Amino acid sequence: MKVDFPYGSGTIALELPDTTTVLAPPLVPAAPDATAAIAAALAAPIGTPPLAALVRPNMRVAIAVCDGTRPQPRAAVCGAILDAIGATIPDQDITVLVATGTHRANTAEELEEMFGAEWCRRLSILNHDARDDASLVDLGTMGSDVPVMLNRAWVEADFKITTGFVEPHFFAGYSGGPKLVAPGLAGMRTILALHDARRIGSPSATWGVIEHNTVHDDVRAIAAKTGVDFSCDVVLNRDHEVVAAFSGELFQMHAAARARAEADCRVVAPERYDIVVTSNSGYPLDQNLYQAVKGMSAAARLVKDGGLIVVVAECRDGMPAHGEFTALLQAHDTPAALLAAIDAAATTRPDQWQAQILARLCERTRIALYADGLSAAERTSAFVEPVEDVGALVAAEMARRAPTARCAALIRGPESLVVLAPDA
Repeated sequence: MKVDFPYGSGTIALELPDTTTVLAPPLVPAAPDATAAIAAALAAPIGTPPLAALVRPNMRVAIAVCDGTRPQPRAAVCGAILDAIGATIPDQDITVLVATGTHRANTAEELEEMFGAEWCRRLSILNHDARDDASLVDLGTMGSDVPVMLNRAWVEADFKITTGFVEPHFFAGYSGGPKLVAPGLAGMRTILALHDARRIGSPSATWGVIEHNTVHDDVRAIAAKTGVDFSCDVVLNRDHEVVAAFSGELFQMHAAARARAEADCRVVAPERYDIVVTSNSGYPLDQNLYQAVKGMSAAARLVKDGGLIVVVAECRDGMPAHGEFTALLQAHDTPAALLAAIDAAATTRPDQWQAQILARLCERTRIALYADGLSAAERTSAFVEPVEDVGALVAAEMARRAPTARCAALIRGPESLVVLAPDA
C-alpha cells in the first residue's frame, strides 16, 4: 500500500506492506472562523473575568507567543487579543515576546511569516534571548531548587498574557500553558536546571503526564510564583487548523485545553510492532534533527525492543548548525558513551536533553532517518541509519523477521498521544 506522510511543506508517499497498521489522530473539523473562536474564548474565560475587563489604561502589556518551530496561529491570536484590549491599551504599550527558550532567534522574514506584515509594523515584537543576562531578571530559587531568571520585559510588564497551543509533549507532558514562561522566556541557567539529566531521565517525564512530572512540576511552580495575568491557548487539528480555543486563569485554562487535546490526539494501538514508520508532522516541526527526536520518541511507544523505527523528516535547517546538539552527538562514538558522559558531567550543557533522549532511544531500538536536508554522514554521526528508499528498507526488514513481522505507520508522530491497548 502507499501511505502519505507529512514531510516538509508537503507530503511523501511511501510504499509499505499491505498488512501495515495505519495509526493517526482523527481529522477533527476546524472551527468555522479561527479568529471568532479565539475572540469567543477571550470573552468567556475560565476562572477570570473577560480579558477586556482586566486591563487598565497605562498598563504595559506583554504577550508571550511560540517561536517559529511551532505552528501556532499567531496572527489570529494577536488579532483577537488586540481587538479585546485595543480600546484601552495602545499599540505602543504592547510588547510581543517570542518565547524561544534556547532556540535561535527568528529572522525578520520569519517573523513576518509568523505574524503577518500588519502586526510586524504595528507591534514591538522581540525575540527572547536566554543567553543575554542583561535582558534577564534574577528572581531567586523556585520549585525543586531551580534558579529562575526571566525576560526583563516580561517581568516588568504590568499585565502578562501567555499564548500557545496544546499538544502532547515527549518529556514535559503537554505543550502550551506555563511552558511559555519557562523555558520559553527563561534564562539559560533556568533552562539547564529544568532539563538536567535527572529530570529528563525520569520515567515521569513523558508524553501526557503533568502531575508528578519532574520537568512540568517545576515549570508550573515557576509560572505560579512569578505570575501570569491571563492565558489563551488553542488546540489544532492535524492540518494545523484551530479546532478550539481556551482562555482565562493559566492552570484552569490549560487543564481544559489538555483535556480537549488528549481527546483529539489519542491513538490506541492494539500491539507493539517490529517496525514503526513515522514522520515529524511536517514543517515547521520537522525543520531539523533536533526537533525530529519527538517523532522518534512517539514511535518508540509502539516499537518492540530491538525493533526498527523509520522517520521521515525534511530537516531543511540541518542538524541544526546552532546550539550544542550536534557537537554533543559528534563528540561520542556510541549512544552508550554519550549517556555515560552525561551521567558523569557535573553540569548540564545546552541541548543536552535532546541528545540524551535520542541516545536512550538508540540504545533500545534501531532508528533510520530519511531527510533531504541531512547528508548520510550527518545522520550516521547522530547514531541513526541513513535511508534513501524507505520502502526497500521496510521490505527487507519484514523479510528478515518473517513470518511474524508486523509493521505500523504512525502518520504524525509528535501530534499523537500513543496508548497501548490493555492487552497489548
